[in-house]
Amino acid sequence: MNLKNFKWTRFPESYRLAEDRIEIITKPHTDLWQNTYYHFQNDNAPVFQMETDEKFFSFVVKTNFEDSHQRFDQCGIVMYLDSENWLKGSIEYENEDYQHLGSVVTNQGFSDWATTEIDASIKSMWYRLSRREDDFCIECSTDGKVFQQMRICHMLKGNDKVRFGVYACSPEASSFKAIFTNMQLMDCQWPAHDGHLPD
Repeated sequence: MNLKNFKWTRFPESYRLAEDRIEIITKPHTDLWQNTYYHFQNDNAPVFQMETDEKFFSFVVKTNFEDSHQRFDQCGIVMYLDSENWLKGSIEYENEDYQHLGSVVTNQGFSDWATTEIDASIKSMWYRLSRREDDFCIECSTDGKVFQQMRICHMLKGNDKVRFGVYACSPEASSFKAIFTNMQLMDCQWPAHDGHLPD
C-alpha cells in the first residue's frame, strides 16, 4: 500500500513511516470513546488512514505491541469517520496475566465495547476490516492466514466515502511503541450472505 494516500487525524507523540511499516509512539491520556457507561467523551487518539468510495473491500494489517505495559494501552485497526461515528478493533493491555481483545462501534455519539480475555503473552495480532456497502466486519488472526470473526456491524454514516487505517493510544499516564506491517487492500474477503431470504 502507498502510505502517501494516508493522512493523520491528530498526530502521535512521534512516528516513523517506511514502505510497509508504521511505527507510532503514543501520547499519554489519548483515547477514543463516546459517552456510554463511563459518561465521558475522549476523542484525541492519533489515527492514520486513507479514504475510499469503494463499496466492497478488505483491509489487512499486522500489529506488534511488545512495548505495551500500562492498563488500556492499545493499537489496532480503525475506521474513523468523525468524532461520533467510528469503529475500531484492538487488544488492550490489562495486567501481567491477561488483556482484552475487542472491538468498539460508535454510532451517533454512543460507543459499545465487546471483548474477550486473552493471555498477556500475546504481543502481535492481525486484523481484517471488510466492507459490504454500509455493513462492516472486523476479524482477527494470529498467523495472517486464518481469520476469526470479532464483529459484524452497521455504520449509520458508512454508506458513502469512508476512511480506514490504524490507530494507537494510551488512555492512562503511559506511552508505548506500536508497529504496523503487512498492510494489504484487496477485494472483499467477507462473502455475501447465502442463507435464508429476509422476511
